[in-house]
Amino acid sequence: QTSMQQLTSSMGEISTAMVQQYTLERSKDSHYAANYDLRLMKALFSHAVRLKVIKENPVDGVPFLPVEKKTKYVPSAEDIDKVIAVADPDTQDYLWVIRETMARVGEINAITWDDVDLDSRYVTLYTRKKKGGNRTPRKVGMTQKLFEILWRRHATRDPEKPWVFWHTYHSSKTGELKEGPYQDRKRFMKTLCTKAGVKYFRFHALRHSGASIMDNNNVP
Repeated sequence: QTSMQQLTSSMGEISTAMVQQYTLERSKDSHYAANYDLRLMKALFSHAVRLKVIKENPVDGVPFLPVEKKTKYVPSAEDIDKVIAVADPDTQDYLWVIRETMARVGEINAITWDDVDLDSRYVTLYTRKKKGGNRTPRKVGMTQKLFEILWRRHATRDPEKPWVFWHTYHSSKTGELKEGPYQDRKRFMKTLCTKAGVKYFRFHALRHSGASIMDNNNVP
């Protein structure tokens, strides 16, 4: 009870002027950073009002700062082809699977063979991007290209490895050599783009590219 009283007292001392001053200082880093913090504060104090910890939300009425939205670069199909062509065979498969599913990298990294149905030709992908952060599945039908890649990888897989894509790495905690799914593969895209002689793009651009290709072919 004492802790709640202290919390109520502390939150009650925060004024709109203090929030505005903080937002102004945070904007020196970037308007994006200031708006991100402001969004969190709005949610926090709104929750505190609902719990009757405080009577009023000091963030109400504090506007978000203006930001200049940049046009997202979407690589052409030709540039994507060039990048894939200069990659090693395993990375080619990885990029093709992203391209053919238009999935997020985290979803591809997490795919296991239990998620792949070669008979019915679909892949189950899991995301936590939905509201609430729950792990939500969705089925993605296989294109012929995707089927051929997954069929080949399945036929040559190591039965003891459940992942479609995995690697050997040194554990940062123990220094031991381990095997497991990828966590982050951002670095090699810049190298591949440079090698292919195309403008640098990241994995996420493959999602936008796929959506653009479908739109250009009148796919809803």
